[in-house]
Amino acid sequence: MSDFAPAAEVAAVRDALARLKANMRHTIKGKDEVIDQALVCLLAGGHLLIEDLPGVGKTTLAYSLARSMDCAFSRIQFTSDLLPTDVTGVSIYDENMKEFVFKQGPVFANVVLADEINRATPKTQSALLEVMDRSKVTVDGEAHAVGSPFMVVATQNPVDYEGTFPLPESQMDRFLMRLQMGYPQPGDELQILRTPKLGYDAIALNPVVTRSDVLKMQALAGKVFVEDSVLDYILKIITATRTEAEFKAGVSVRGGLALRIAAQARALLLGRDFVIPEDIQESAGPVLAHRLSLARQTSDAMEERRTVLASLRRIISSIPVPE
Repeated sequence: MSDFAPAAEVAAVRDALARLKANMRHTIKGKDEVIDQALVCLLAGGHLLIEDLPGVGKTTLAYSLARSMDCAFSRIQFTSDLLPTDVTGVSIYDENMKEFVFKQGPVFANVVLADEINRATPKTQSALLEVMDRSKVTVDGEAHAVGSPFMVVATQNPVDYEGTFPLPESQMDRFLMRLQMGYPQPGDELQILRTPKLGYDAIALNPVVTRSDVLKMQALAGKVFVEDSVLDYILKIITATRTEAEFKAGVSVRGGLALRIAAQARALLLGRDFVIPEDIQESAGPVLAHRLSLARQTSDAMEERRTVLASLRRIISSIPVPE
């Protein structure tokens, strides 16, 4: 698949990721696995969707990740009256220049926090489709690059909550991973209760990695070696989802590529320059579950997620692991 990543570079990335994780742990208590998955998404150069009940730390996780990097950051609070141009920007006529000038919207940043993304209308949600796919915004026929790296970290409440609009499948597919926070353990929640301030705006984190560090880490993730037998393992999992009667449709080709790059990123996070089957197994849920829907949908979004994950785990357990 590719040459092995240089050992010295792998060690440097491992140290940088350790700093990131330690920094985020100042505000995210007892959720090391969730932090690891968020860092995997960053390494893979993908976009992250954090979906869970209100008040469990979704925005705090997104904010902590963004503030731990010395990159341009913006936050968009998605509401029902938000317009597409409020996200992307708009062309305004300049009387002095006698021409239309493009005024950039908040999406022009390295890390964009799309808070409660499913509270905006589908028209506004779709304003992110192009930029999440190509890192560009097209306005009046002219493309504007948003910069590199570029990562959307979106939060949303379950789609059956009042006042929410479910993201279309095409938009869900743009997210590399979907994570769930869950409730903290009693000991961790006690530490949170002792915290004097609850608002995430009060979070004071200093950046521990630079923009160039992030770009180097992402480039190195693509060099992590993937053996042909592991690629075949990925293919068997993807193919099995397409023949599973419980699913309305299987995982797309893009989903298979996403699983590969996420496995490479996980291997790098753990200090390896090669992918093992465990990387595939641990990445499959966050990468594939939101790309699958049940043939017989339920009225409870959280229950559907649990059913999809259970079916996905059953599929993976039935496929022989490469030696």
